[in-house]
Amino acid sequence: MTVRSRAMDTWIRNEFKDINSTLEELYFSSPEGTPLGSVGAALKQQLVEQGTALIAGLLTEGNTDEGFDSGFELLGNVGFYMASCRRHEITEPSRETRSPLHEASALAMQLGASLGVVPRFASCHLETHNQAVNGVYKTFTGLEDERIFLDYNTRSVFAFIRASEALRQCLPLGVSHSVTYDLLLSAKAALEAVLSYNQTLFEKLDIDRFFYCVRPYYRPHRVGLHEYRGANAGDFAGINVIDLLLGLCQADDPYYSQLLVDKFLFMRPEDQLVLRDCMRRTSLMDSFVAEAAAHSHEPWFQRNLDMFLQVCHAHGQTALQHHEQLVNKFIEKPADDAALSNTEGLTASGPPLPVLLKSLRKLCDMRCAADVQGAFRTRHHDVEMLRGCLS
Repeated sequence: MTVRSRAMDTWIRNEFKDINSTLEELYFSSPEGTPLGSVGAALKQQLVEQGTALIAGLLTEGNTDEGFDSGFELLGNVGFYMASCRRHEITEPSRETRSPLHEASALAMQLGASLGVVPRFASCHLETHNQAVNGVYKTFTGLEDERIFLDYNTRSVFAFIRASEALRQCLPLGVSHSVTYDLLLSAKAALEAVLSYNQTLFEKLDIDRFFYCVRPYYRPHRVGLHEYRGANAGDFAGINVIDLLLGLCQADDPYYSQLLVDKFLFMRPEDQLVLRDCMRRTSLMDSFVAEAAAHSHEPWFQRNLDMFLQVCHAHGQTALQHHEQLVNKFIEKPADDAALSNTEGLTASGPPLPVLLKSLRKLCDMRCAADVQGAFRTRHHDVEMLRGCLS
């Protein structure tokens, strides 16, 4: 890190977080219906002035070629500042044609273009690539509920990654290899860990604090002329690697391929490469289907297929849990209660909440290999055929 980059990082970890925390307490204690713009004007001015001064120095400094990781961390810090300005309605994409944060936009676009990623913060800046200093990692606020949200999301992301790595290691071995069983067992254990982490999150996270004080930092905002969707917890390769290698989702499906295209630049380049590779691979399900006619009676087929189907079930359960528990409790229900479901800009992804929920339901059904009566393509019939092969 350069001296200026370190100063920006120190500000994000300290004064920036303190300003956001104080504003959140002011908002939370204000009477219902109080306009956000009428609260904390001096603090918002302080946020803009301090952030602009630090970023202007970095923009003057230019590309110091400190390496990818340093540039990526700086992009995250600039992105945190821009997302905070959006949260406090210092910027608002519907009333602008260009971001008023000129210095921040210029630096974010320079960094994003040189790194090959979207020019705003992504979920990995808060989860998988968020270095702790003296036991404390970066957050927008000092709120306990933000820490709970990030703690358990990060644990779940790494568990999904462990499952995806185990499945990738099956590919060079093939579905008949004895060690493939062990790798499938590891994938199942990792997915069961996701279920456990999500359940803890479900029990510990305060609904109102998350909905009103944490979620707003993930909204879409402009960088320069363009409005970018918000950060999404699913913006990492692992979960899609699992979809593709299990065969529950397919890269040639128009809905699913659009989902992949939309998220590529929100992932680090190494994740992009992994996902591109998996899009070209034959799935484990297709391999089992191809072997079924000739080898379904073989002991290896019975043993490995049984474990494969258990992994598919565990992955489907994580999708159901996310959709029917987490999304419903922490987004859908509080939005309905506050009559905000059709409010523009409510979701991180951008579309109105009912549209997003319909899309998430479809993805959940694909991951569960649900019988959707031909409404769209799932692997329901293939899974049922394979289940019928077990003796």
